[in-house]
Amino acid sequence: MTAVPEPSAEPPAAAPEILWRPSEERVRTARITDFAARVAEDRGLEPFADYADLWAWSVSEPDAFWGSVCAYFDVAFSAPPMRILAAADMPGATWFPGARLNYARHALRRAETHPDETALVHIDETLVPRDVTWGELRRRTAAFAHHLRELGVGPGDRVAAYLPNIPEAVVALLACASIGAVWSSCAPDFGARSVLDRLQQIEPAVLIAADGYRYAGKEIDRRAEVAELRRELPTVRHTVHVPLLGTPAPDGALAWDDLVKGEHEDDFEPVDFDYPLWILYSSGTTGLPKAIVQGHGGILLEHLKHNALHLDLGPGDRFFWFTSTGWMMWNLLVGGLLVGSTIVLYDGSPGHPGPDVQWTVAERTGATVYGTSAAYVMACRKRGLRPRETHDLAKVRCIGTTGSPLPPDGFRWVYEDAAPDVWLASVSGGTDVCSAFIGGVPTLPVHLGELQARHLGCAVHAWDENGNPVVDQVGELVLTAPMPSMPTRFWNDPDNERYKASYFDTYPGVWRHGDWITVTSRGTVVVHGRSDSTLNRQGVRMGSADIYEAVERIPEIAESLVVGIEQADGGYWMPLFVVPAPGIELDDALRERIKHVIRTEVSPRHVPDEIIAAPGVPHTLTGKRIEIPVKKLLQGRALDDAVNPGSVDDMEVLGFYARLGAARSAAKAGPEQPPQAGPEAPPQE
Repeated sequence: MTAVPEPSAEPPAAAPEILWRPSEERVRTARITDFAARVAEDRGLEPFADYADLWAWSVSEPDAFWGSVCAYFDVAFSAPPMRILAAADMPGATWFPGARLNYARHALRRAETHPDETALVHIDETLVPRDVTWGELRRRTAAFAHHLRELGVGPGDRVAAYLPNIPEAVVALLACASIGAVWSSCAPDFGARSVLDRLQQIEPAVLIAADGYRYAGKEIDRRAEVAELRRELPTVRHTVHVPLLGTPAPDGALAWDDLVKGEHEDDFEPVDFDYPLWILYSSGTTGLPKAIVQGHGGILLEHLKHNALHLDLGPGDRFFWFTSTGWMMWNLLVGGLLVGSTIVLYDGSPGHPGPDVQWTVAERTGATVYGTSAAYVMACRKRGLRPRETHDLAKVRCIGTTGSPLPPDGFRWVYEDAAPDVWLASVSGGTDVCSAFIGGVPTLPVHLGELQARHLGCAVHAWDENGNPVVDQVGELVLTAPMPSMPTRFWNDPDNERYKASYFDTYPGVWRHGDWITVTSRGTVVVHGRSDSTLNRQGVRMGSADIYEAVERIPEIAESLVVGIEQADGGYWMPLFVVPAPGIELDDALRERIKHVIRTEVSPRHVPDEIIAAPGVPHTLTGKRIEIPVKKLLQGRALDDAVNPGSVDDMEVLGFYARLGAARSAAKAGPEQPPQAGPEAPPQE
């Protein structure tokens, strides 16, 4: 069973600085305020005292809460549910038995009443926005769905996409959903091997592929990769060619333009609540990616709740989140259509034509909610960008961050240098539920370094190693009750063995997500990083995020990676790898500065045993630091055995760690360990 950091015997720390409070007007007009009032009235309840009261009700009365979500958003059931939560056991919870509905029907609702309004804004590195109206989106979706049916594609067939973040991808997803086909996508910056690791598992009947994409001012031709996919996916009966670079369709492929022609009636196939909508994938750094199946109904309800109540999105909003089609945030972005928002699709590099490009996209598209990664915020801070002075961000009322914990310095930079009166919604969740467990609430203040609250319907707690809830102490993030958007299953996972092992091995019947969190007595949450790559010094567990936050504040350090290696003699080696900024050399003076920063800003226990210059830090294809494979490499594992090559952004960087691990193994002893007493040694308990 996983252990957690030792609980502190000291009283809870004082509340951190409040960086922002919503105005009375913002609280009054927030959709979550209206929702809470409507629920209390419809159900004959006393008005909710505050958000904490509403959250407690939402997790203690799941039938009433999710039933209220359906009523508030007027969910259109083709057949009504017999009940809401028929079985609450995890895994195996049964939601809305007997209900039939269709995700695409809800996503295109606004086209019925506002066909001339903008549904999609597409913008690439030319930074010229191009609009697609709701009426045109509906027309193209109906046409593509019609032609898919003519090709023999129907309910249950898998349709795979190899497309960038362009309108064609949204049209294809909605068309697949409308006929009951199962969608799955990979971004075209994934190599063929990485794509095959995912798509070969699900045996698609159709492949929709672009001939290439544009990135950092260059055209990247992917026709060779598409040809390889066609050869290695024998179940593909039809290939649809999207000519993003203007090339003709290859032999045997169908032209995209031919499949979106004509006027056709909408025809939304009613499907069961848990019928597969799409298949997402885990990062797959140490094996085949998990093929995560999520259902029409669960995703519909979760994205209605998340986007309307927690991001406060609705008609008139423009929703921009920097993402690719290979990351679950793209699916959540498309979910903006469910609440009538215009969604902004940016297809390009996060740093071209300049490091401020995302702020330019937000400005030129009139984004009201702009989401990005914590890493991008910290990169902007390190570069000294001041968007508040260089961009007109008057329309941006919410900035969201995710991907990794946003350090306190990132919070402060947003308010000092980006947008002083913006609502900062830092969120944490996962591909596993295609949403967030913890994050933004438009009616609550923003505290420095803390996520505002646990989300409605998410029974999130911090547990110690004995399965006891802890407050104001670090614990494992668990969910003690199911959510509708939890995976219905993994594809090709007989008896759900892989599914159970992924979430329920540590605490039977309780979802363990693999993050360290602190739930404060004020209801806020701090995310400390992944618990499955936890550092262990003298029996005390520590997350790596605290070290990254301190080290990467140093201007001379571009990025860092820390791992802990158990030694055969019972010792422990904790090296810190740093990537110096351009033109900087890691010398003894810089090493001493790094140690001093960690010792004073984190703790003496966090000071590493060695600080080693590295050519880079490896990441997953969605940009997350890879720690566990590096640990395996430093323990002497072969590269092919430690990591799935198709899941990593730069195998050459990983080769550095593999060579270091091989050298250590060949020497049959680790580097000399620092003494366990003296100024650099962690204090004994």
